[in-house]
Amino acid sequence: MPSSRTALPALRRALALATVAGALVLAGCSGSSGAAPGTASPSRSTTPAAAGCVADPARTIAAKPGAKTMSPLPAETVAKLDAAAAKAFALGASPGAVVGVRTPEGTWTKAYGNADLAGTPMQIGMHTRIASLTKMYTATIVLQLAQEGRLKLDDTIGKYVDGIPNGDTITLTQLADMTSGVASYTMNKKLLEKYFADPTAVYTPEEVIQAGAAVSPLFPPGEGFAYSNTNTVLLGKVIEKVTGEDVGRLMQTRIFDPLHLADTSWPGTSAALPEPYARGYTLNGNSATPDAPADSTDWNPSWSFTAGEIISDIDDLLTMGRALGTGQGLVDAKTQTLRLTSFSDIGYGFGLSCSQGWVGHTGDLSGYNTSLFYDTATDTTVAVQANSDIASGGCTTSPTLTDDPGDAICQTPAVRLLVALTGELGTAYVPPPRK
Repeated sequence: MPSSRTALPALRRALALATVAGALVLAGCSGSSGAAPGTASPSRSTTPAAAGCVADPARTIAAKPGAKTMSPLPAETVAKLDAAAAKAFALGASPGAVVGVRTPEGTWTKAYGNADLAGTPMQIGMHTRIASLTKMYTATIVLQLAQEGRLKLDDTIGKYVDGIPNGDTITLTQLADMTSGVASYTMNKKLLEKYFADPTAVYTPEEVIQAGAAVSPLFPPGEGFAYSNTNTVLLGKVIEKVTGEDVGRLMQTRIFDPLHLADTSWPGTSAALPEPYARGYTLNGNSATPDAPADSTDWNPSWSFTAGEIISDIDDLLTMGRALGTGQGLVDAKTQTLRLTSFSDIGYGFGLSCSQGWVGHTGDLSGYNTSLFYDTATDTTVAVQANSDIASGGCTTSPTLTDDPGDAICQTPAVRLLVALTGELGTAYVPPPRK
């Protein structure tokens, strides 16, 4: 397990993901691809297999909530899910976790472990930072603005933000699907050193954009894949320029309020989490050691902006996961069809990843690890919150996966639980190996 004294590799793994673990899993801000965040993959191509990750987009978009959706899941199903989750949680490195499953047959949620090192029990309803899941919310607002004719997805970023290498040819779509060639600011050594030295510092979007631009481009636009937080921060600035409004207010009026997400919030430059909340633990930072992870609860999230700031709880995540999969309450059928057919052979689309028909994202932000996926075939949503981003299971700085996704050599807590729960539901989510 990497020591925080080898800080840069650890940060690039967890924050650049910003996290995926599994890429999209890679998310912290993390992403979803077979390549580690911030690395370039072979050129992107939309193959039939990729386009078919969602087997029947029209059916998914038209799905109606089951009459029993808000009822408890059958006891037999709960027993299987609970056993799988308990086993996966015991193998992880997180003090606590909250899991949720919602199907047409009902809903089940449960908390495991502790919310802090003092032994306070983890509870359903506790808030955590959801890190790179934020990317899905940000990309959704871009799609809404395109649907309203206020921007075009083939607009170049140079139309809205100056100083981006290749900005006159990089499109908004390429920012959203991580094919822009713009490097993640988590690849900028100076910025990482500054962050590790003082994780409570406040950052402006312009500051992290400049840090990403300084180490760009990684490749010509459209000719590769690199998971990059800078891409989604740029989309946040586009949203603000087009609307003339603060992006946090737009999250509230365009997503949180319409979907009645009363326990989801945008912290802005505040490090505070709403009560009740779980404390987060990480190996990031200059003071952490494998034997004494840092308490990152009060670290300022501003450096992640629209790539990773949002805070939520398990019930709101379950609601959001279904809305992201179906588009219902967020965008019209035409726009959602575009989104569900945008996935490349790498498995990443418009701010969303796809594997075995499961669409969603994972995220890591120092001390917090989250997974949220929706099964487009069965109208099932799975959400996991963990209060640690520390991977476990014989991890190295370059983890790989075994043939059995349930026995991954190295998985972050929320990904490990996601794999276990989806396996009990019929079609296991398989996180792409990190290279």
